[in-house]
Amino acid sequence: MKTIILLVAAALLCGACDKNSAVTAPGNAASQTSGELRYKAPDGWQEEKPNSNMRVAQYKLPKAEGDGADAELVVYYFGQGQGGSKEANIDRWVNQMQQADGTPSKEKAKVEHTTVNGLPVTSVDVLGKYNGGMASPGASPGAAPADMSNYRMRAAIIETPKGSYFVKLTGPQNTVGHWDQAYTDYIKSFEFK
Repeated sequence: MKTIILLVAAALLCGACDKNSAVTAPGNAASQTSGELRYKAPDGWQEEKPNSNMRVAQYKLPKAEGDGADAELVVYYFGQGQGGSKEANIDRWVNQMQQADGTPSKEKAKVEHTTVNGLPVTSVDVLGKYNGGMASPGASPGAAPADMSNYRMRAAIIETPKGSYFVKLTGPQNTVGHWDQAYTDYIKSFEFK
């Protein structure tokens, strides 16, 4: 319990410090530290104040030309031993995507197991109609549900000695595709020190 309180206090202090950093300024790639997990947010991602205490970080990824919505990336941390198994999270995420032809999204999802800077990473990439929330990612609270067809989700579970971190990117397929390399580089930047 003391560890959780210290982590929350540290997150609040770090959040207060970050308010003066210009994370969206061109050429500025903000480095973030969450506990002892370090990662680097790519240029162009707009840092937002997390709208839940379960969120360690939250970013808006500006929409690609022709798309009607921005994408959203969220990093979750629930504490050591918390947040559920890798399999349960992957299944839940995949089931948030619905296929137009009615086939199970699990049949279309790409799941990979890799290692990044010594940390085991399980990732999923799936297309479909996103039904994981009441409003589109990045929409203001209370906004009417948008048509989230042709959406894409890229998500990852990064296992650290202090517990797993959960990264989830959702948005229109073209927008997520536009940020593909930035997302890949972001995941590759995770390291535990």
